[in-house]
Amino acid sequence: MELQVYNSQSQKKEKFETLEPGKVKMYCCGPTVYDFLHVGNFRGAVFYNFVYNRLTELGYQVEYAYNFTDVDDKILKRAQDENTTAQVISERYIEEFWKDFNALKLTPHTYNPKVTSHMDDIIKLIQGIIDNGRGYVVEGEVFYSIENYEEYGKLSHRKPEDMQSGARIEVDPKKRNPLDFTLWKPAKEGEQSWTSPWGEGRPGWHIECSAMTRALLGEQIDIHGGGMDLIFPHHENEIAQSEGASNKTYVKYWMHNNMFMFSGAKMSKSLGNIRTMRSFLEHYDGEIFKYLVLSVHYRSEADFSDATINNSVAALGRVYSAIAKAQDYANGDLKLKTPETEKMREQIAKAQEMKDKFFNDDFATPQAMAQLFDTIRLYNQLVPTGAKKKGPAGTISQLFFDFVLSFGKPLALFQENPTDFLRTLDDILLIQKELKREDIDKLVEERIQARNNKDYQESDRLRDQLNELGIDIRDSAEGTIWEVKKGQ
Repeated sequence: MELQVYNSQSQKKEKFETLEPGKVKMYCCGPTVYDFLHVGNFRGAVFYNFVYNRLTELGYQVEYAYNFTDVDDKILKRAQDENTTAQVISERYIEEFWKDFNALKLTPHTYNPKVTSHMDDIIKLIQGIIDNGRGYVVEGEVFYSIENYEEYGKLSHRKPEDMQSGARIEVDPKKRNPLDFTLWKPAKEGEQSWTSPWGEGRPGWHIECSAMTRALLGEQIDIHGGGMDLIFPHHENEIAQSEGASNKTYVKYWMHNNMFMFSGAKMSKSLGNIRTMRSFLEHYDGEIFKYLVLSVHYRSEADFSDATINNSVAALGRVYSAIAKAQDYANGDLKLKTPETEKMREQIAKAQEMKDKFFNDDFATPQAMAQLFDTIRLYNQLVPTGAKKKGPAGTISQLFFDFVLSFGKPLALFQENPTDFLRTLDDILLIQKELKREDIDKLVEERIQARNNKDYQESDRLRDQLNELGIDIRDSAEGTIWEVKKGQ
């Protein structure tokens, strides 16, 4: 199946055809850097990382720009509150962003432009808009004239006349139309500013992304991504600016990821339910967050709650338990053919085919994940815990191990050392249960001694005690291991 992408502008899936054969130019709106980023910001970062990896896997040469907005009212306010400069604030939180990004082990972008590094490009683009009759200057402020751009509203599917009648718009006597928006604003006293043909000032919010995209990727790009909350006005205004200057189609495919809901409510400061990525990573592993994001289709709302986090932990426990066993059993022999090995080969071939089908159907990660769990189910049937390592088990395990790593690579999932990661999951769950590893180890050792002494009544009592604490015990010829129960 050829790659199909849902285009927010046409509101339908379209066959993916690049502007240049074999090349993809992709831009995603990054954060305004005045604080630690919240988990909602990182839903897009994780998803578009998958898009980037998948396109690369399909053989495309991808240029991916992800920007930092380091000129903004919020940055200026933070700087004033802390009696420092906007640059100090923005650089501090760019550095904090990279700590979170690297903890998630995502693929580096091709470009990470900052607004302050592209001021000449911004001024040049604004001048081009003015020259095309779509921008006008009033008292050192430059506005975009939406009446001089006939297609305004084509992304959000809003008509300007409806926007004017249906919204309370602050009246600005300098504007020709209440919906006209600022391209360049005069600087207030004490603010950072730059010299322009229209006076000292700084850019409006929307022009920044248009200018950075144009400078790095050109006048036309294949994919522009961002959250659904950016469709209007940000992305609508980006289109008006870029096409208003070039008279060319700006973006071929507009992609928008949906929002996180927090136990059914949208994240907002007023509700006090904002969760930073840093606070999440202090209690959980980045693998859990990535799984939580990619287990839901990117255009669907995703619930971010204790329940969905615990579900992700349980799912990852299943995957990594199977990977750990496969790694232990795998013998590298892929030539052996038995009914069991052929059954696994058939399952993997089917899962690969279905995975590609779903990945190519607008990046449908949840449906693809289902193929993985079908394969895990068969693997655990063919190689149950405690099975002999000789014979088909080694080949089946090698096939399965290679499949899972290949499956997870574009998702940035399932690449961790399985033994270490399972221990990480256990440590997270032990803290939740207010249990200590050394106390569990002691109970397990007491049970081993009871078994060695053939005191099976005491052994069973200790097993029951451990089970009540949420600890699973597995005995094999190689010894006894324990792990925290994961999931319901």
